[in-house]
Amino acid sequence: MVAPAPELLARARELLAEYPVVDGHNDLPWALREIGYDLDERDLATDLSAHQHTDIPRMRAGGLGAQFWSVFVRSDYAGDQAVSATLEQIDVVRRFVDRYPDDLRLALTADDMEAARAEGRIASLMGAEGGHSIDCSLGTLRALYELGVRYMTLTHNDNVPWADSATDDPGVGGLSPFGHEVVREMNRLGMLVDLSHVAPTTMRAALRTSEAPVLFSHSSARSVCDHVRNIPDGVLEQLPANGGVAMVTFVPKFILPEAIEWTLAADANMSANGLHPLDTSAEGMRVQRAFEAANPRPLATAKTVADHLDHMREVAGVDHLGIGGDYDGVAFTPADLADVSGYPTLIAELLDRGWSDADLAKLTWKNAVRVLRAAEDVSRDLRASRGPSIATIEALDGRSRR
Repeated sequence: MVAPAPELLARARELLAEYPVVDGHNDLPWALREIGYDLDERDLATDLSAHQHTDIPRMRAGGLGAQFWSVFVRSDYAGDQAVSATLEQIDVVRRFVDRYPDDLRLALTADDMEAARAEGRIASLMGAEGGHSIDCSLGTLRALYELGVRYMTLTHNDNVPWADSATDDPGVGGLSPFGHEVVREMNRLGMLVDLSHVAPTTMRAALRTSEAPVLFSHSSARSVCDHVRNIPDGVLEQLPANGGVAMVTFVPKFILPEAIEWTLAADANMSANGLHPLDTSAEGMRVQRAFEAANPRPLATAKTVADHLDHMREVAGVDHLGIGGDYDGVAFTPADLADVSGYPTLIAELLDRGWSDADLAKLTWKNAVRVLRAAEDVSRDLRASRGPSIATIEALDGRSRR
């Protein structure tokens, strides 16, 4: 691993001072859930590198200008438990935004994002990761929007009754009739349809139905790393017509082919120790580090991420790219993108590859702001022509919600 040239790193920081990173996915709220959401124990204004990937000093060092905080709950949560846990995740985001007003600003619109940038604060948005968070209820979907959620990932690692996940067996062949209605209602609200985690059949079905640009909050290119969580070229090719944005992720097993089998073995080791593979608690990380020490892992780097971005730019165009690191949602990160302070290293790598200042401004800031603004414009038109949907999964799919 070779460090970027000092002049490229300095130039990267200059660019990020003007057009900072909008990151599509950070699981800090889940990391805080594991310690009871105690913001005194985990003061984000201090160095928390011993515990997590994210704190305000490192966000500042990394040139982060807006963050979609994931209000994720695991997909083995169901029904009312999933809804209430999602509400607790939303609550902690609002709490830490209120606690650090000099650094963070709640953002509900594209204008809010631009205002935060002008003020030198970090715009804080929210995205729900998985349709299980609404328990097959459009009323709950609307409530999440009113609380500030501005995207919803249609599934997480497991299917929901109305949509297929990339990492589960096919259930409804993409989207069920109710699933299509969820997408339509999200369009009406102005909530971005996030297609990370979903099966390619679900991606294509959502693209057919959505009247607004879609989002991939944290996914990379399947033709570069053949993992089911990544985006096939045929779907990337549809983004220009839709106007959507694919935000490259840093998760090693999604970007480095050699890391796929290693991570499967690490996950099996976690399960053998009675832990969920996604457990990043102190005990979970102790088990992961012990496994890594005995089985050295293949190392992804900023160059690995840049390879995906080069390919995605070729297929979809630079107007349809963004960044979604997935910090604090994974045990391992690329060697030189260890935490949220690392974005300048990626930008320096892209500068070295000939990316222009204008293209980098689109990647880091402009594309994400544009896609949210477009969703708002579509919502304005749809709200003028139709009211809230009262459809149910029972009526449209002929099945109960569970």
